[in-house]
Parts: sequence; C-alpha cells; structure tokens
Amino acid sequence: MEKLKLCNSNLEVSRICFGGDQMGGYGWGNVSQTELYLAVNKAIDLGINFFDTADIYGLGESEEFLGKALGNRRKDIILATKFGVRRTEEGITFYDNSPAWIREALTNSLRRLNTDYIDLYQLHYRDDTTPIEDVVKTLEELKKTGQIRYYGLSNVFKKNYDELLPFKGKFVSFQDEYSLANRKHESDMKLLASNVCMTPLTWGSLGQGILTGKYDSSVKFDERDRRVRPIYKNFHGEKLLKNLAIVEELKKNFFDIQ
Repeated sequence: MEKLKLCNSNLEVSRICFGGDQMGGYGWGNVSQTELYLAVNKAIDLGINFFDTADIYGLGESEEFLGKALGNRRKDIILATKFGVRRTEEGITFYDNSPAWIREALTNSLRRLNTDYIDLYQLHYRDDTTPIEDVVKTLEELKKTGQIRYYGLSNVFKKNYDELLPFKGKFVSFQDEYSLANRKHESDMKLLASNVCMTPLTWGSLGQGILTGKYDSSVKFDERDRRVRPIYKNFHGEKLLKNLAIVEELKKNFFDIQ
C-alpha cells in the first residue's frame, strides 16, 4: 500500500483512508456491524493504516464502533477524528469551536474510541464565531499534554484563506469533498495546499458510492438512506447519468470490467 507523509508531521498514512460515517448507522440504510467489523480488519490486513471518523457520526456511535473494531490493533493505525459539530436534544445541528467544547469533545472522543491519544484531530466545520487563534492555542495545549499528536481542518475553502495564512505550518491537513463526481472545490484545495502548506485529503471520494460500480440508472434507496434526498445529487437526474458514464469509462479503461 502506497504511503504519504502529511505536511508538517511525521505521520505516514496509507493513500487509501477508511471513512467512518457509515459506522454511525445513521442515514445510510441497513448497515451490518458484522460486515463493518470484517471490513475494518481486512483493510488493516491489506495495508490501510488510516482511519477517519467524527464525533457527530451517529452521535458518537461511529467512534464507539471503531474503538471496539480496532481493539488491540489501535497501535497499528493512524486514527483521525473530528470535532466542532454539535446537536441539541431537539435535533438542531450547530457548530461550536469554543475552547471549552474542544476540550470536552476530545475527552468524549478518547473515551468512545478507547484510546488515550488521537493522531489527527480535525476541526470539522468553522463556527465563524470563535477566533481561529483561540482554536490553535487550545489545540497546541492539547498537543503538549499528548492527547493529540497533530491537528487538521475539514470543509475549509478560499474564504478561509486569510485567517489561516498566519498559521502556516500549524495544521497538517485539510479535507474537502472531492472525487471524479465532484470537483467543484479543486481550485480552493490547490490554493490552501500550496500556500498554507497542508496536505489535502478528501471526503466523498467515491461519490457516496456512485463510483463503486454497484448502481445503475434504476437505483433506489429506502427512506432511511440519506441518498434518497435530492441534495445528494450524485444519485438524481442528469447528475446520476453523468456519473454512470464516468463509471463506464473507469470500467473500460482502468479495470477492464464488463
């Protein structure tokens, strides 16, 4: 498995990262925990050492599952999770980057993941209220305690450039949605990678599954699957047809699958 080193760090991660959203069991239809458990261990056997989740995935259930699935193999992998997204008891989602919440969120994530350190702790979304210098100061303090090794960002764009530039060299990575099905953030990602010196990572790398080759134009999901919603454009209308054409090219030119 090809490895790459994240900027400003000694973290060498596999080119393929195992995403943890579906582990939360929320909004993805029927998810077999048995199959997930086997997939986690098979991934490690194949050389994948990079696992990424978030405290909001399944309201903590993704972290809990991953902690159990890794077991004593935790030491063999680079573990990444995220903070900054919260949900009220009434089901309202909001962003919180406050120092107090960062510390509380980390304590909760460490417990759920059954570990005493996070390799890569990522700010999930900016709350546009907390000064970025307060976020960095808090994360630096947590590095000194050994609870996190490095920190990164998620869902940042050109609009965040000016506030991030003074902290060049602090964040080791950032991730945005990017795939053959969605390249709208490509120029922003190049800007941040080259000028703020962060390694770009991606989420939605398989277009929520459309690029796997499992689906055709008659694809249907049950009502518990978020992909039934029009906001998941990869599975609706002209966008679905364009994506299926991409899949056919992949089959023909790269995988020789008929």
